[in-house]
Amino acid sequence: METGKLIYEYCLLRYVPDIEREEYVNVGLMMMCKKLRWMRVAIHIDEERIHALSLKADTDRLRTQLSIFERNDVPESGLPVEERYRWMAAVKSAIIQTSPSHPGILRHPGDIPSSDLISLLDNKFQSLFSSLVL
Repeated sequence: METGKLIYEYCLLRYVPDIEREEYVNVGLMMMCKKLRWMRVAIHIDEERIHALSLKADTDRLRTQLSIFERNDVPESGLPVEERYRWMAAVKSAIIQTSPSHPGILRHPGDIPSSDLISLLDNKFQSLFSSLVL
């Protein structure tokens, strides 16, 4: 049986309450697969961890700011998924930052339907989200 490869990229979304101290809490994950034109973002705000870094953190405002990562029209609708991902993952000096982008490969049995490939990506996304953000 022939084996296929599915390449994906992901980065973490980080809350950095004090840019000069460079301490952060992972608050989300963004993952993209160019071949399948698939991108997924999930956010999790752990208020206890955030307030351990900064007692004055405004988690309601943080939720609002992070919601932009979940929108399909940012930076503009109609962009290819890889361009959207690159724009969203670009390095920023702000309280919301992204980690460097990490590549990955999912190996799978060759010639499986796109819906099964998306299911594999969804499972990998959930695994990464659970281990890196939650």
